[in-house]
Amino acid sequence: MSDPQKTEPAEELTPAARAILGRARKSFLFSIALLMVGFIAIGAAVVYRTSQSSEDASAPAGEYVIASLAIPAGAEIVSAVAADGKLTVTYKAGAMTSVRIFDGKSGDMIREIPVMSE
Repeated sequence: MSDPQKTEPAEELTPAARAILGRARKSFLFSIALLMVGFIAIGAAVVYRTSQSSEDASAPAGEYVIASLAIPAGAEIVSAVAADGKLTVTYKAGAMTSVRIFDGKSGDMIREIPVMSE
């Protein structure tokens, strides 16, 4: 058995081996730096998206403050779509189907469009 206290002198590396190790170190450092830049970019994108979504979430709520809408008594609402600050309600009253467009802030009716069947 060999004595663990004895250390053998390390062999000197050849210039070619040193060059290969140098290139390997540079490649490793480059890949780690690229990985860190990627993590920073992902973190920045997440922070940006969360800050944008909180602003976007509050904006549409301010566009629509309607407390009530006027549609004929006994009418059945087929659909209601909120877009561009307006609320479009399609309803059916008996045999007649109509579309009413309301202002999203005031609740005033802008237009009523009767739907005719062909």
